[in-house]
Amino acid sequence: MEFFATCPKGFEQLLAQELRSLGCGQVRPLRGQVSFDGPLGDAYRACLWSRLASRVIAVLGRIDVSTSDALYEGMRSLPWAQHLALSTTFAVDAHGTNANLRNTAFITQRAKDAIVDEMLARRGGRPMVDAAHPGLTVSVRVSRSRATVGIDLSGTPLFRRGYEGADQRRQRVAPLRADYAAALLCLGGWDAACQEARAAGEEPALFSLYAGTGTVLAEAAGMALGMAPGLARSRWGFEGWLGHDQGAWEQECQRARDQVDEGLGVRLLWHDTRRADMDSARRMLHAAMMPSEVRLAKPGEQVHLLVGDLSWVPQDELPQQVAALAQLAQAVGDHAPARIAVLTPDTLPDTVVGSQPSSTLDVMVGRDEATIRAYDDLSAAAGLPTVRVGAAEVAVYVPTSNQFAARLEKVARLREKWARREDVTCYRVYDADLPDYAVTIDLFEESLETAGERPRRWLQIYEYAPPKDVDEDLARCRLLDVLTIAPQVMGVRPQDVFVRRRERSRGGSQYASEAAQARGRSRMALGQPLEPGAHLVDEGGLTFEVNFSLRLDCGIFLDHRDTRAMLREMAKRTAGSKRFLNLFAYTGTASCYAADGGMRHTTTVDLSRPSLDWARRNMARNGFTGAEHEFVQADVLAWVSEQRRTPNRWDLVFCDVPTFSNSKGMGSRSFDVQRDHVELLIGVSRLLTRGKGEGVGGTCVFSCNLRTFKPDVEALAKAGVAIKDITAQTIPEDFSRNPRIHKCYLVTRA
Repeated sequence: MEFFATCPKGFEQLLAQELRSLGCGQVRPLRGQVSFDGPLGDAYRACLWSRLASRVIAVLGRIDVSTSDALYEGMRSLPWAQHLALSTTFAVDAHGTNANLRNTAFITQRAKDAIVDEMLARRGGRPMVDAAHPGLTVSVRVSRSRATVGIDLSGTPLFRRGYEGADQRRQRVAPLRADYAAALLCLGGWDAACQEARAAGEEPALFSLYAGTGTVLAEAAGMALGMAPGLARSRWGFEGWLGHDQGAWEQECQRARDQVDEGLGVRLLWHDTRRADMDSARRMLHAAMMPSEVRLAKPGEQVHLLVGDLSWVPQDELPQQVAALAQLAQAVGDHAPARIAVLTPDTLPDTVVGSQPSSTLDVMVGRDEATIRAYDDLSAAAGLPTVRVGAAEVAVYVPTSNQFAARLEKVARLREKWARREDVTCYRVYDADLPDYAVTIDLFEESLETAGERPRRWLQIYEYAPPKDVDEDLARCRLLDVLTIAPQVMGVRPQDVFVRRRERSRGGSQYASEAAQARGRSRMALGQPLEPGAHLVDEGGLTFEVNFSLRLDCGIFLDHRDTRAMLREMAKRTAGSKRFLNLFAYTGTASCYAADGGMRHTTTVDLSRPSLDWARRNMARNGFTGAEHEFVQADVLAWVSEQRRTPNRWDLVFCDVPTFSNSKGMGSRSFDVQRDHVELLIGVSRLLTRGKGEGVGGTCVFSCNLRTFKPDVEALAKAGVAIKDITAQTIPEDFSRNPRIHKCYLVTRA
């Protein structure tokens, strides 16, 4: 007979080796499946023993499927009366499409109709269809103009061992699927390791890093003890098949039972920093009927294979990746295994292990690409270099990171002294001081209003996208070193470090699309609800909400600290109606400063509704509520143009513009600060109150962060607008290394 076993993409060669070891003949790896020939007993053996196959299909024939009618006639030509009883329910499982059969649901329906019509003609009755729990499943796999039709001998997929759901209610992390766990063990050579250990009179020992709910442990124990994974299954797809040979099946089952050696032992060691616990793994092993003991790993304990599942680490959560790779480095150092196998989304384990993999296997974990990397020859592994941070030795991936550590320690000491002297709790610590470590590091300290005896601290790290001529792996290793060293130097918990990347491009506004807010229940702070993921910080005697995981920026621009203080002083000197206008207001921090300086009326304008809600919360926390403080959601350029036709005028305006924006709310137009600043500033100047004098009233503080920005002084002068550069006096001490962080001007009506 002819059979094929399906498998995940990338498993084909491993599955072919497994089927050969089971005695199957004519094994041929194909795409997503492996075909083999032999008696029915070989297929039964594959069902019982295969840890890598998803399904085992007995081939009935190949048919023409170039058209819908050809599919129907081809299905009717097969001898269904020899395979399906009228009393047995059935279902069709279709895979693949072609130019004329573009929908698997249609293929399923057409194939089902053909089977029913053929049975009616041959047996005088119609078998019932049960898609949920069929007694027999017919497989139809379309490839171009041909389809392979067969009987699914497995029923439910083989990777559903039966033990996975034993602890489902208590599972806190997603388990690694059993076939992926087996592939990890197979590529790592666990079978060979077990044989070598027993030949030496030892118990084979496995160390599993991030084993989650214990799937890797269950598969390793089953392989070491010679237990066929299919013995625990209670139902099979061939039970409703007329071609089933019960005698051959029982013979294969008895052989499998005879091969179990309960006298063998195996040591399973495990370490996981996630919330999953040891009891979960023990319950899974018990459900899988494994007698092996699972216990925590002890440093220095000899193991024959170390496996690690790093596929769960989100690529956008670099602090988690740092922690996972650090655990891998520690495990390699503590246990000195003979072999290592890691399921990983990138190549960084090569650096951690200090060796190139002897074999790799490209796989898909969900929709994400990943690799199983196996390391056999560890004799040349040098281990990770270390750098000294204070009194501690910290493992790093790039030896030159010692220069970054030394630089960061130095500037951190200087910044801390300055911050204490100036009573500043949120400031920039590091600003790409070393070209190879092109990051900025900002420190934020919790507000005194919510802090306990020891205020919490956070680090916001921005990575500038490396140039194209810089190796991506090297740049990523440097960033991981930054994320390892910075918390140590600054005394911040690793989980309180947040990373973002700033691209050196202008494809659109960085704030045009805002991340969805995290779910959760708001808590109260200063009488106002504190959004999920948000914290409170102090600046200039005011309290502001920050959120390090919601958007690119956390809610307050530290480089404008002195600018905000200047606005407050200008507000104090302003006479008359004392009206303040904040354009492109973001989270309204400037509005809070102006109101604190005595401005009786504030107007806060921004296109983003979430930003305006954030601004309203900031104002309310600082006691500025009421109808005299208004918040306007609008396209600023259009709104300024409209206001020119009204009697509304303001004494003081703050306009901190984006470099570029093409938000949907702007319609078909976009905003470019260099191109559009003249039009904007002319419009703003017409909204200023008249005759108050420069710097006192009728003044706009205009700012942008385009480093190459040059105001068109002549065009502005022709329109009666005066502009004065005050950038130097608005750059805070902690940004003095990068004075081009923003440009700032006083704008008045001449």
